[in-house]
Amino acid sequence: MTNTEQDRWTRVKGRLRTTVGEDVYTSWFARMDLEAVQDESVHLSVPTRFLKSWIQAHYADRVLTCWQAEMPEVHRIDLTVRTAMRCAAPVKEVPAPSDQRRVERADGRPAPELRSTATAPVSANHDALGGSPLDPRLTFASFVIGRSNTLAHAAARQVAEGRRGDAVMFNPLYIHAGVGLGKTHLLQAVTWAGNSGSERKVLYLTAEKFMYGFVAALKTQTALAFKEALRGIDVLVIDDLQFLQGKSTQAEFCHTLNALIDAGRQVVIAADRPPSDLESLDDRVRSRLAGGLVVEMGSLGEELRLGILKSRVAAARAHHASFDVPEAVLDYLARTITHNGRDLEGAINRLLAHSKLNATPVTLEMAEREVRDLVRPQEPKRIKIEDIQRVVARQYNVSRSDLLSSRRTANVVRPRQVAMYLAKTLTLRSLPEIGRRFGGRDHTTVLHAVRKIEALVSKDVSLSEEVESLKRQLQE
Repeated sequence: MTNTEQDRWTRVKGRLRTTVGEDVYTSWFARMDLEAVQDESVHLSVPTRFLKSWIQAHYADRVLTCWQAEMPEVHRIDLTVRTAMRCAAPVKEVPAPSDQRRVERADGRPAPELRSTATAPVSANHDALGGSPLDPRLTFASFVIGRSNTLAHAAARQVAEGRRGDAVMFNPLYIHAGVGLGKTHLLQAVTWAGNSGSERKVLYLTAEKFMYGFVAALKTQTALAFKEALRGIDVLVIDDLQFLQGKSTQAEFCHTLNALIDAGRQVVIAADRPPSDLESLDDRVRSRLAGGLVVEMGSLGEELRLGILKSRVAAARAHHASFDVPEAVLDYLARTITHNGRDLEGAINRLLAHSKLNATPVTLEMAEREVRDLVRPQEPKRIKIEDIQRVVARQYNVSRSDLLSSRRTANVVRPRQVAMYLAKTLTLRSLPEIGRRFGGRDHTTVLHAVRKIEALVSKDVSLSEEVESLKRQLQE
């Protein structure tokens, strides 16, 4: 690089700094280098694909304008990723796909195309942010609707069919369910539907991927850029939120959540429990999550399980036309495999493999033999603290707010202690969590209540019968 080119580059950077401001310049352009000036092209490089993608999507016109102020003959900016350019053999340039969104100048003409020498252009709303992989099978078309998931499906469809600028009906949409009941299917269906057009930017991330992206941005000193990119998303979809760990990561998630909701952007979240049960999350995050629409997807009924089985058989038949499962076998599987949808899919896969590899038809006897380990005993009902409070309040003719209040009258203290005792014995919640769910009490208060009721039921027959009755009501 000649001294003249270096001087021009210094002046271009000065213009960029003045145009975009110090903060934006530091975030996006401080580590951009000039590689070469050739005829009508300027070759620039940045250290990461993330920076390349974001500059390509948002600042192409400004970079070119600043260069043209120095060299009017420049008509194209080539942006490359330094690690790919210097450490790898050159790869033939791949033109941008026809549906890639182009940035336009103020006068309506398209902005210059920024090419990558390593791979095809990176999608600014997926790869640059570390978007999690999507399963092409998980769409609304393949989702089987039943009584336990009707509301969740309707809410997800409403989100997917929204357009940029529409008023957000509920935000965030929070879906919770046990393993294998379809929450990930719905979230990915929202993402597929949102990305089928080019109007909105929809990003699907698992909580683990969000944590990885944030930590990676901190290490590469692009945290501010990472935050700005996230907050430019129209629909942010986060799966398995219960795995979000780390105070700094949770704080960043909280800030991102608030920024998106306040800006009228849609947030969709899934977890295996309701917001109030996410003990590892900050109170502010739980409160914001609970402020949207919280929908539970219940266990799969037998009719819904049968529908899922039929849909999986139909999908398998698309690739294996001779594959057939008799109605009696489907009825048997729907009746005996009750745990989750993944077990149902696993059962069909086993029948398909056995039938194709052994060239034998599917029979009831073969099905009973092949899926016997998937037939699990019915799990006991998962009891929630809210259910305990509701049942105890009804039993003792007090309100749930009485149980959470600071009232110390006898007609409230005893039911409260019974409810705390049941919460400790019937759930896996810790003493501090139970105390928090009973009006923010200390764990020592819960421990005292548990010991008090334990001592009383051992000698008070009437109270013992009351407690056993409450347990039966909650477990039915």
